[in-house]
Amino acid sequence: MGIYLLCTNGFSQTSIKDLLNKYNDHSVPYIYVDELTKLKTPPFLLDTREKEEYDISHLEHAIHIGFKGFKVSKTASLPIDKETMIVVYCSVGIRSEIIGKKLLAKGYTAVYNLYGGIFEWTNKGGKVYSCQEQPTSKIHVNSKQWGSYLLKGTKVYE
Repeated sequence: MGIYLLCTNGFSQTSIKDLLNKYNDHSVPYIYVDELTKLKTPPFLLDTREKEEYDISHLEHAIHIGFKGFKVSKTASLPIDKETMIVVYCSVGIRSEIIGKKLLAKGYTAVYNLYGGIFEWTNKGGKVYSCQEQPTSKIHVNSKQWGSYLLKGTKVYE
């Protein structure tokens, strides 16, 4: 799919919505930031970014599962049954849709993709946490192109 090529080929899109419309097929239903914050029972949050991104910041209680080497079998060690609500997220929601599709294909029935990922979460005022589980303003953005979608927080390019 060329997810990593996006970082070097430039962007003709002007918004997260444009990116998601171009690269996602919407086969994993979205959950929006305001919907996620109103849930009475918290879902399992699965961070599909790479470990170095997760370590800089992640949503509270999110579990890192990664993208490049992801195998659905990694979820077997988690206390998740097939009907448990799972929310996958990445930077903006492209990688997480790919992981979400894999989970749906393996029989998980309540998988949602966080619309706009951690960028939209932060843009809407959501808190993120460091690997020491302390609040932080830092967000890993990969490149200046990707960073243009993060409107709040401290951009980290490491």
